[in-house]
Amino acid sequence: MELSLTNLFPLGWQHYLLGGPLIGAGVSLLFMFTGLVGGMSTVFTSSWSFVSRRPFFQQARFTGSRGWRLVYAAGLVLGALVWWLVFSDGTPLSTGVPVWMLLLGGFFVGYGARLGNGCTSGHGICGLGSLQLPSLLAVLTFMATAFITANLVAWGFA
Repeated sequence: MELSLTNLFPLGWQHYLLGGPLIGAGVSLLFMFTGLVGGMSTVFTSSWSFVSRRPFFQQARFTGSRGWRLVYAAGLVLGALVWWLVFSDGTPLSTGVPVWMLLLGGFFVGYGARLGNGCTSGHGICGLGSLQLPSLLAVLTFMATAFITANLVAWGFA
């Protein structure tokens, strides 16, 4: 398998170059102006506090922050929609991955985020930005796992 920018980034690399700094700026501004940390696993958990009465989901840290976290998540979705409408040709993207695999993968990602006390965005963007050693360890673990998985898939082992 030949490594090239086209193989590594079949949809182009420019949007990553623009998106990364925009995400970094967004979470930095959120923290600078409000003191709030914008990780997505807590958005997911605080959203569950609306529908589940289990004590874990009813903790004050989830119920007290779910309003701004829903606005934060809506901003991410709307930002992606604006990007798609303004900067793409409007063709919907699709995947050949079966729905059951997407659901199973989502379960494992959610479980891993809970197990790791945060998600990749929380640790990678917010945690590293505030020089947290546990976040550095988490990001190194995420990246090593991603590299191994991507190579297993590329070599046909998964």
